[in-house]
Amino acid sequence: MSDTEKHVETPVEKPRSTAEADITKYKAAADIVNAVVKKLVELSVEGAKVLDLCVEGDKLIEEGTGAVYNKSVKGVKVSKGLAFPTSVSVNNCVAHFSPLASDPLSSQTLAKGDVVKLHVGAHIDGFAAISAETIVVGASEADPVTGKRADVLKAAWTAAEAAMRLVKIGNKNWQVTDAVSKVAAAWDCKPVEGMLSCQQSQNVIDGKKRIILNPSESQKKDFETATFAENEVYGIDILISSGEDGKARVEESRTTIYQRDHNVTYLLKSKVSRAVFSEVQKKAGTFPFNVRVLEDEKRGRLGLQEAVQHSLVKPYEVIYTPANTFVAAFHFTIALLSAGPALLTHPPVWYKPELVKTEKELEDEELKDLLTKKLRESKKSKKKKTEGEGEAEAK
Repeated sequence: MSDTEKHVETPVEKPRSTAEADITKYKAAADIVNAVVKKLVELSVEGAKVLDLCVEGDKLIEEGTGAVYNKSVKGVKVSKGLAFPTSVSVNNCVAHFSPLASDPLSSQTLAKGDVVKLHVGAHIDGFAAISAETIVVGASEADPVTGKRADVLKAAWTAAEAAMRLVKIGNKNWQVTDAVSKVAAAWDCKPVEGMLSCQQSQNVIDGKKRIILNPSESQKKDFETATFAENEVYGIDILISSGEDGKARVEESRTTIYQRDHNVTYLLKSKVSRAVFSEVQKKAGTFPFNVRVLEDEKRGRLGLQEAVQHSLVKPYEVIYTPANTFVAAFHFTIALLSAGPALLTHPPVWYKPELVKTEKELEDEELKDLLTKKLRESKKSKKKKTEGEGEAEAK
């Protein structure tokens, strides 16, 4: 084989990274999620039932993913569906509220002024796009959000914008943690303690590299430093509380969202547990699921007990900050490509500055400067920068 022939073949043989090869699948999932969030925002009006919104969101994700990638690859169907069940968490409820019809809180309805977090995800072939945003029921440009609600919303969105610009190749996870805390403080808010953002890959939304918000002293001591690298994908979860310390706790809501922990193996003893675990694997694979999808809810809850006890399945607990506080959240999925960070999920459907009126502003000059920067430099500005550096060296 001649050198010329070798040169021609090299690019073909070079394996592409997950982020490069499957970016279209992430984006296809993100488009479906965006369409569903748009619909959920429309439906989130005064009097809307939280349970109905959760059921509708899940149904729309299944319909959306069911309409794409239906051609088998080498005789194998492409897996797709929910990457995170729809949850609708109101006011001081932090996340993961997605009740069953039999739950005591299933009759909850939205009221004017409620701070509502809509959270949902889809995957195509295991490549997941997850999104969350916060709306305030009944707010409009004529009747904008004010007070604590406005402060927590503005703090959360500004923190999300800062995080987007800091999750880039070569930066460290603590830079994001610190920036989010500084942004929140400008509006007298706090990030919710111990909340995690994780690296993603195919069939994994809770990878090893992580970012923690507002860690306690013990969490800070035990948490690993991570450096962001090229072709990694992250799900960034920004949760900000109007409370004084950002602490949250489990209250009376029943957990309904669970996920198989792919790092744990255990042979379940109970016949019911084995049957339920098998059903979970078939219906959700490694992604979170709601007990609602199981054939028999009562049997499902019973079967999950042993799996949770032995960490084979982990619960997404419903947690709350203190009464009379509000939590705002934004979740986005971002890929760190060689050309710069690429936001895979869409910008918020509802949020815009005209809807939120707050008297406080960010004063940290470094962060203000960061927020003026684009997510990635355009080729022209990169070229100009390189030319400028070349000229400086020549002088």
